[in-house]
Amino acid sequence: MHIVNPSPEASEPKIRPKHAAFDYRKYQAFAFTPSLPDRTWPSKTLTRAPIWASVDLRDGNQALIDPMTIEQKMQFFKLLVAVGFKEIEIGFPSAAQVEFDFARKLIEEGHIPEDVTIQVLVQAREHLIERTFAALQGVRRAIVHVYNSTSRVQRDKVYGKSQDEIKQIAVNGAKMLNDHAAKHPESEWVFQYSPESFSQTETDYAIEVCDAVIAEWQPENGREVIINLPATVESAMPNIFADQVEYFCRHLKQRSAVTISLHTHNDRGTAIAAAELGMLAGADRIEGTLLGNGERTGNMDIMVMAMNLFSQGIDPELDFSDMSHIVQVVSDCNNLPVHPRHPYIGELVFTAFSGSHQDAIKKSLDYNQKNPEATQHIWDVAYLPIDPAHIGRSYQDVVRINSQSGKGGVAYILQRDYGFNLPRWMQIDFSQVVQQNAEHAARELKNDEILQAFEHTYMQPEGFELLDYSVNNKGGAVLFDGQAVIQGNVVDITGSGNGPLSSFIDGVARHLDKKLHIINYAEHALAQSRVDEAQSSSDAQSDKTNANAVAYIQLNVDGKVYSGIGTCSSTVSAMLKGALSALSQAMSPQRNRFLG
Repeated sequence: MHIVNPSPEASEPKIRPKHAAFDYRKYQAFAFTPSLPDRTWPSKTLTRAPIWASVDLRDGNQALIDPMTIEQKMQFFKLLVAVGFKEIEIGFPSAAQVEFDFARKLIEEGHIPEDVTIQVLVQAREHLIERTFAALQGVRRAIVHVYNSTSRVQRDKVYGKSQDEIKQIAVNGAKMLNDHAAKHPESEWVFQYSPESFSQTETDYAIEVCDAVIAEWQPENGREVIINLPATVESAMPNIFADQVEYFCRHLKQRSAVTISLHTHNDRGTAIAAAELGMLAGADRIEGTLLGNGERTGNMDIMVMAMNLFSQGIDPELDFSDMSHIVQVVSDCNNLPVHPRHPYIGELVFTAFSGSHQDAIKKSLDYNQKNPEATQHIWDVAYLPIDPAHIGRSYQDVVRINSQSGKGGVAYILQRDYGFNLPRWMQIDFSQVVQQNAEHAARELKNDEILQAFEHTYMQPEGFELLDYSVNNKGGAVLFDGQAVIQGNVVDITGSGNGPLSSFIDGVARHLDKKLHIINYAEHALAQSRVDEAQSSSDAQSDKTNANAVAYIQLNVDGKVYSGIGTCSSTVSAMLKGALSALSQAMSPQRNRFLG
């Protein structure tokens, strides 16, 4: 076969021309930006939690492939109450029998706590409003949320109505709520109005419609009124939405008499940012869902926004301490998976694989433990915005090891789980072993595999063993006399030095005719509980039983550096075993450091 080498031009990648269907010219910049040159929200800071309103059981439920059953809605409702929501939108009673029946079940069976107000949604249409009030008969207190769409695209292309005609629909809806509420004086009624698609509505027109609705409800006479501003479709950057909210709040006639609520969607991926900036712009209340479930790309994630406040030292007034249970219930009821990188609750959000991240986390945690007075008990750890323990997560998965990991992460796991507090030079040596094993396995290493590699490398020196010995002081020198197995042979060791370790090294050097000297040495107590946890093989168990000391030795052997570890109930024996471990590294270059 004759092979022709391609020319350099032929080997260069070709740039594919843009597909005709991917045409940015079909779009235009957002058109409904109010003029607000003296905006004040950028200089403000969040200092409190908003009034939270969960819409999981209505807006979230609407977005599910399989809507929730009454049983699932009840389970979800109880979860929302337990978390601390005081306003919960339970459904759209006029839209489906299940929604109607769920409202009746809550009311008739007494499931609504005294401090919780349920909310229902209804379009501004007579028969739907009548059905809604029937579903709420006998309720102690409820928010009736009426809406109609006000955006230009809906007015022109969906309804074919003028601004005045759309405003009249809103006013008629407000009047109908007044009329039906008057028929049920036994209940306390709160009215809420949404100019649906507020974010795509001319702001001055949205104000005009809301002023007309508020005039019907007369909050100045005691009626509690909520004006909800939905980013039904997120159409612009969150700062634009904040401008819309601030402009709206400035120009609404009875701003001081009403509660301003926000309901942001996530089409651009900035629903949380829009809600946060909207609060700076003057909003009092936030609607959203747990984990962000909702139409299209979802609703504003209340859990994330609440935890954002929590991470800034602000009480979110919601309890997410048992996050695993919350996530389980939400996932079960919504039948939707949770992304492993979902903020705060994803499986991997507190996990560091990167070596530099792991090292920074370990050093931060060590510093805080050693200097509690300096930290004043304030959480301040690199790469961890909150303490995982505050939401029921353990430190078990904060650091996980793969081929990208470094010495700090490996050392953290050995210290946290097995009680080995490796000095830095030992961390460097062992991290190379771990990286080689991770690359060899082509996957993440489990913690017990890391321990196994640790023991295999340093604590099972085949052919090297400490036998009987004695140490005596004579004439200011320390004399060592004993036996050890070196390269499978039992040898007599005698030496002298300024301590047991140096005298042992002197004797070994004499026997082997090698240049040996100690570069680094460290030791610490090893708790018995940690030793028991560290038993990974029956062969090593007897050697470590009752061990309460671990010694780390760095040895120079004929100009090359090797590290070793020894454990024993005797500190002296631990250091001697560590020296033999380092020697075994030097004299067994063919020793396999891979597992399996």
